[in-house]
Amino acid sequence: MALSLTRSAVTTSLSRRRPAAALKAKKASGAGTARKFYGPDRVKWLGPYSEGAVPSYLNGEFPGDYGWDTSGLSADPSTFARYRTLEVIHARWALLGALGIVTPELLAKNGTNFQEPVWFKAGAQIFQQGGLNYLGNPALVHAQSIIATLAVQVLLMGLVEGYRVNGGPAGEGLDPLYPGEAFDPLGLADDPDTFAELKVKELKNGRLAMFSCFGFFVQAIVTGKGPIENLDEHLADPGTNNAFSFATKFTPQ
Repeated sequence: MALSLTRSAVTTSLSRRRPAAALKAKKASGAGTARKFYGPDRVKWLGPYSEGAVPSYLNGEFPGDYGWDTSGLSADPSTFARYRTLEVIHARWALLGALGIVTPELLAKNGTNFQEPVWFKAGAQIFQQGGLNYLGNPALVHAQSIIATLAVQVLLMGLVEGYRVNGGPAGEGLDPLYPGEAFDPLGLADDPDTFAELKVKELKNGRLAMFSCFGFFVQAIVTGKGPIENLDEHLADPGTNNAFSFATKFTPQ
């Protein structure tokens, strides 16, 4: 009986310690992630050669800070805060824009019926007879007036921006960049360490999306085609369909 009681006590003690140990390990892992992206020991833009190349005002306090500001654009704190806001907002729009640019072409390629899947040509359908049907379905959005469409967009964006800048509908003081609450229904930012890492991932993917959108714009101007069609043509004949072959068309004769 004594031996059974002893075993029971040891088992109970270990079971109580395991959650605490797991929590401690999780915190240590989160701290390691934070050190990787924040603070003086974070990864920097020149890697091991960054010593002396990082300005003092870039101290790793904010997400996405790799110590690169060769032009000194962020030396002034108020300017730095403004640029951070602009970058995050533009990054989010670029993420949505890149997805919206490639998705219609991908769906059309796989059998979805679109009147015009190429992103820079789709909007012109509103001037055609019958107007523009969202996703080719008049039951979703049937836009016939560019004036009405513009008015609705200005109204909706004005409301959203007003909500963001004022910190909520009644000025509750929510963070204008990371308001949380209704904007985080899955609770992804509940854990501070996870939230800090997600901020970095958002910026890294957003920066890539901004470059992607710029590439889509250039492709549209140079080739007059969508990015998926350009990609298919390049994969079919890489030696002929590439940036260098198009660049030669703009050289002086």
